[in-house]
Amino acid sequence: MPTRFTPGPTTVPEAVRDAMAAEQPNPDIEAAFADRYADVCEKLATVYGTDHDVVVPGGEGILGLEAAIASLMAPGDRVLCVSNGLYGDGFADFVESYGGEAIVVSAPYDEGYDLAAVEEALEAAAAEGDPIEVATLVHCETPTGTLNDIGPVLDRLENHDVVSVVDAVSALGGTPVPTDRIDVCLGASQKCFSAPPGLTTAAISDRAWDRMEERDPASLYTNFLPWRDVDEGFPYTHLSANVAALDVALDLILDEGLDDVFQRHERAAERCRTRGRERGLDLYPDPERASPTVTAFHLPGEATAVRDRVEAEHDIVLATGLGDLADDILRIGHMGYNADVEAVDRVMDAVGAVVE
Repeated sequence: MPTRFTPGPTTVPEAVRDAMAAEQPNPDIEAAFADRYADVCEKLATVYGTDHDVVVPGGEGILGLEAAIASLMAPGDRVLCVSNGLYGDGFADFVESYGGEAIVVSAPYDEGYDLAAVEEALEAAAAEGDPIEVATLVHCETPTGTLNDIGPVLDRLENHDVVSVVDAVSALGGTPVPTDRIDVCLGASQKCFSAPPGLTTAAISDRAWDRMEERDPASLYTNFLPWRDVDEGFPYTHLSANVAALDVALDLILDEGLDDVFQRHERAAERCRTRGRERGLDLYPDPERASPTVTAFHLPGEATAVRDRVEAEHDIVLATGLGDLADDILRIGHMGYNADVEAVDRVMDAVGAVVE
């Protein structure tokens, strides 16, 4: 089997794989599953660092992004989408698909958020008598290895009483996330948690729940509200094996300690970038905004060829960019179980042998 250093899904530890392979209780009937689900939500709240409610629907992380829009927005609503990347842009697509108006404040993919434009959009909407009530942003734009400074945007959203939705899928469990300042903070099992893909995680504030209660979502599946109270049963048959796997993955994180986990990610990221600089590789974002969970090296027109050779010659799977940057960015995912300095050295030895 090849060694996988992709920015999600990540390598899954043996203990997590064993948990998923074990016989599982019936999630529709047996109390053992409900107890495990409650434990997982409690452990996730610790990783999130929040007192907000945490829910875990069955479905890959994109489910959370779509469900946040479907749950908070009614047709005709305007939603501010703050973007400097592919996933930031994607929120606008969800808004429009549910009949809303996306007000997109864009910045180039290799730059930070345009704070002046965010404030201008909020003030203009308020002056028109139709203030923006929901906004979306992305903490870690995985396709470009960018960790956004979301604090200044959250400041502006708080000043205008806007419900915030943050895609923190590639940040949670790898770097601190200001969850208690966020109304809907989205994660997923397959990134820094190092569990198999299949589960969305979300920390949801009381204010966000209240707004959801006022809406009438057209979907059961892309809807967070049925997950608010599962004492009487789950909205649909849950992914019991995935929940068991996530339970063990969270134990590994909490046993290590969050501060140590975050420091391990920082060390792995720094080693990856140091080794890259030694080979003359440029980062895509500037170092001040590079994520501790994924490194994006800028190899215009060469990324696909380098990725393919690393796999063919060294049995290591990496990723390229997405969209217009598909052949310009080589991505190395040092997140979760793969945030390990020695493992990063092996990967960078292979990359160095290909690019020299």
